[in-house]
Amino acid sequence: MSISKSNPQMDIEKIASIAHGIRHRVLEHTVKNNGGYLSQACSSAEILACLYTNLVNLSPLPAPLEPRDFVNVPSKNFTDYITGAEFHGKKGPDLDRLFISPAHYALVIYAALIETGRLTEKSLEKFNKDGTTVEMIGAEHSPGFETTTGSLAQAISQAGGVALARKLRGESGKTWIFMSDGEFQEGQTWEALSAISFHELNNIRIIVDVNRNQVDGPMEKVMSIEPLIDRIKSFGWDVDKIDGNDINQILQSGFSASNKPKVILGYTDPAKGIEILKDRPDALHYVRFAHPFEKIKYNNFLKAWK
Repeated sequence: MSISKSNPQMDIEKIASIAHGIRHRVLEHTVKNNGGYLSQACSSAEILACLYTNLVNLSPLPAPLEPRDFVNVPSKNFTDYITGAEFHGKKGPDLDRLFISPAHYALVIYAALIETGRLTEKSLEKFNKDGTTVEMIGAEHSPGFETTTGSLAQAISQAGGVALARKLRGESGKTWIFMSDGEFQEGQTWEALSAISFHELNNIRIIVDVNRNQVDGPMEKVMSIEPLIDRIKSFGWDVDKIDGNDINQILQSGFSASNKPKVILGYTDPAKGIEILKDRPDALHYVRFAHPFEKIKYNNFLKAWK
């Protein structure tokens, strides 16, 4: 999908509907399986909906794809493998590439692929099952994942290498990276920012889900990364700070031109759309129901959600 010049409001409404669908699917899965990365769906739904519909120039698919069965991991003895990038369509010099960095967002990525017609709806039935590629923590064979990116912060280095190669080849397509803010606690992130800036890779775009939470609790209590915008700018990057749940702001920042590598910091609400998450303790990284009554509470919320 691209921005509709005749009626851009139609795009906004479509993106909002996709974001709603992402949250709904992840909540439904979380209730059914007594756990899931739910707050990540709340915070990143609009960002991912914008990426997969308007911002990233991906090749269309004729129909949603079925996830492949797991065969093996890449090695010198096994080169006959296909990565999860097949769900992003064919590669081409004028097309964009999208790297998903926080591998624990996998369930949210699958929901986004389903909502945008790239992954079959029944694929979530295979989630975290032996012998499938629909893994809880995404790897290079998982739908939507081109490389294995966890531990955190590996994708930025990998994507930086791809962006450099594309620049040397004279390709016009951009290289996009979706990241989480917890990755800015990792040294590899800052090394990659420095290298990408040094090579003047203005064909790279990073968009960050700044939900200010990580596995051990709120970022400010674990290890603050602020002022993030100033720190990234000091590495020679163009940086926008936006409301990451505001579709208009995401699109405006994503489409704006820059002669530098660019980071979009989308500050988000980890309980957006599912406000009952605010009743939980500090740690929102993974939602597992501590008591049957809590599961009933979330199930009732799901039933009442239109």
